[in-house]
Amino acid sequence: MLIFRKVNDLQSWVRTEKADGKSIGFVPTMGALHTGHISLISTSQQDNEITVCSIFVNPTQFNDPKDLEKYPRTLEADTIMLADAKCDLLFFPSVEEIYPPDLKEIEVDLQGLDTMMEGAHRPGHFKGVVQVVHRLLDIVKPDHLYMGQKDFQQFSIIAHMINELKMPVKLNVCPILRESNMLAQSSRNERLSPEGRERAGKIYNTISRATLLRMKHTPAEVCKILFEELNHEPFQPEYVEIVDQNNLTSVNDWNDKCVICIAVWLEGIRLIDNIIL
Repeated sequence: MLIFRKVNDLQSWVRTEKADGKSIGFVPTMGALHTGHISLISTSQQDNEITVCSIFVNPTQFNDPKDLEKYPRTLEADTIMLADAKCDLLFFPSVEEIYPPDLKEIEVDLQGLDTMMEGAHRPGHFKGVVQVVHRLLDIVKPDHLYMGQKDFQQFSIIAHMINELKMPVKLNVCPILRESNMLAQSSRNERLSPEGRERAGKIYNTISRATLLRMKHTPAEVCKILFEELNHEPFQPEYVEIVDQNNLTSVNDWNDKCVICIAVWLEGIRLIDNIIL
């Protein structure tokens, strides 16, 4: 597996591979890799001749400097994991490589996609996500981009950005991988205690009840019921929302495009999950 830190080195290599007619799959990450990330690598490998993974802890998408500081950085383990998965290239740039002084910020009308759920609780977060993903796509110029369903609002916003800017890349969304207790796999899980990690399975078990509750309750009632069920120590739910898959607006009536999304604090760690209903 090749490892590049410089934009120019990566771009030169990609140009050579593309000149040979090879398709490029790209998996952007912030490191602290787990099997969910590797599943994205595997899917890319099935679709493309070349798979590129980036590891970059993007400072512009963190609202809390302490959260940025605490974010796990496990480059050595990540590199071994990617090499074992036979990833072709790891791009591990510095902040200066991603955000040079002369870089112009892109302007994308997100049409309110960034104002609800995560956006309401993490103002400015998605602006940072859009900037870094656009920058990475501009650097790597992949044919296919791979993201996980766990960050439902994030991939919805990236899909919107790609469409708005008419970027020549196809977004592929891959299913959530879960631990044995159904906790959605996440780099943040590593910060939970063993007991907390086991108890966190209640998050999925709670929102999965929406499938039965919808038979007798409205979406708003289901959200209230599930929020109250989780609103006890050690959990601190931030929101439970049932939204339209396409525009992320709250739904008043049940339809075949509903997705339930949740954010919960546990042991000082913020966990998110979703289920397409």
